[in-house]
Amino acid sequence: MPPQRVFDLPRQQSLLLPAVINPFIQDTKLTKSTIIKCVLLGIILVPIRGILLSLVLMVTWPVSVIITFKHPLKGAVEPMTGWRRFMCQRVMAALGRTYYFCMGFRVVVKGKQVGSSEAPILAVAPHSTFFDGIVCIVAGLPSTVSRVENLATPIFGRFVRCLQPVLVSRKDPDSRKNTIQEIESRAKSGGRWPQVLIFPEGTCTNRSCLITFKQGAFIPGVPVQPVLIRYPNKLDTVTWTWQGFGSWTLLLLTLSQLYTTVEIEFLPPHTPTEEEKKSPILLASRVRDIMAQALGVPVTDHTYEDCRLMISAGELTLPMEAGLVEFTKVSRKLNLKWDNLRKELEGFATMASSCKGGRITIDEFARFLKLPVNPVLEELFALFDRNGDGTIDFREYVIGVTILCRPANTEDVLRMAFQLFDTDEDEKITREEFTALLRSTLGVSDLNMVKLFKEIDADGSGFITFTEFQAFAMTHPEYAKLFTTYLELQRYQAIQQARPGDLQLSGQTGSGDKQEDSASDKKDD
Repeated sequence: MPPQRVFDLPRQQSLLLPAVINPFIQDTKLTKSTIIKCVLLGIILVPIRGILLSLVLMVTWPVSVIITFKHPLKGAVEPMTGWRRFMCQRVMAALGRTYYFCMGFRVVVKGKQVGSSEAPILAVAPHSTFFDGIVCIVAGLPSTVSRVENLATPIFGRFVRCLQPVLVSRKDPDSRKNTIQEIESRAKSGGRWPQVLIFPEGTCTNRSCLITFKQGAFIPGVPVQPVLIRYPNKLDTVTWTWQGFGSWTLLLLTLSQLYTTVEIEFLPPHTPTEEEKKSPILLASRVRDIMAQALGVPVTDHTYEDCRLMISAGELTLPMEAGLVEFTKVSRKLNLKWDNLRKELEGFATMASSCKGGRITIDEFARFLKLPVNPVLEELFALFDRNGDGTIDFREYVIGVTILCRPANTEDVLRMAFQLFDTDEDEKITREEFTALLRSTLGVSDLNMVKLFKEIDADGSGFITFTEFQAFAMTHPEYAKLFTTYLELQRYQAIQQARPGDLQLSGQTGSGDKQEDSASDKKDD
């Protein structure tokens, strides 16, 4: 067998794996002794706390009705003043503290909260549970962003109305624009409105990192006060993510603890620079870095869309974590939207249907392409396998298809490949021509290409036209890169035979091949 090239595959550092692979999993393990302890304490604590919580709600609801009586939520809404504001910030906040105390929460507050004139926006992270609402109580019931549907929730809907939330409607196509305008209007009101509290991550994580911050809170370009929330408990009974305990299980486990500690830390406000005022993305990134440094955790480019891909992966019988790609980074660098990634996930699921763990080996890669394992295929597989572990996950597959395969899938490349197969130049590829070339290029004499030929021959005419060849290549871009990889190997072997001893490409390669390889695996940021 002719010697293969040996070279270090160029990789963009920015597309390497994140520090935290899956921030959406809750993996608390309950030992037998822990379960027994929770049951024994729960028998006593859960009924008592349930009664106390009911009593607090019986007092809180009529107070919230009085506060919001004849106070509009839509139209020309004005901030609460006078007795309404006093009752909301004092009475309702006190009842809220009592409610969480009855649930067993021990609140530790660090730092100092500034006023709305000094920092109109409160950015809270990491967001990891429905218990995070305690931050609203500690912060004096600032405004929040809430779905319109939440107002219709029995009892709690009335509590939400006390916050005078910025309302979001999924049915209104202009909802996002209106929400941003309302946040900006309140943030620049000069202290007339209470502070606006936002969880910029937009979804719950396991607090192992800070994921991408949504831009909404940072578009106004006003000072932002970062607020950290921690749950430093030996047993984690609060983390509510996409994989793990359900809400009722977490509620029962929390009520069964003697107490649950929550730390809320107000960091100094961050005043944006002129550059950050013009770029909400930059401001959001800067605030996230400040919070991550204070927490001592890394940052990743995961976002809510990764959660949607996780659900899609589960529907396609893949492990849910197979759908994680760091959507923010991958979509920006590769110019892909969620629908594109969902389509790529379907293709990956087809390839990975027979493998376990959502990772493809070279044998499964070859089986999907209906080709034997050979040097050309091994090199293509190595280009996909970015971390060199001998398998391809969905993230590597998306990057490989986008950076390697689609750029190689041009009409010129397809025309060249078609002409190589069409040896008699009659604009048709017969089964004999197709099989003969593949046997020669792959070095396998007994190769059976009937199945692949029939798949390309869409009309079953017994020969392949260029239109059929091109249509197949558009939906199977891996073959185009396989072809260009074969040409690169042929060129390399020809040069090596012409000048033996000149090419030791294990670190002493000339710049030509390196630039060529870099171009195949690198896309400008």
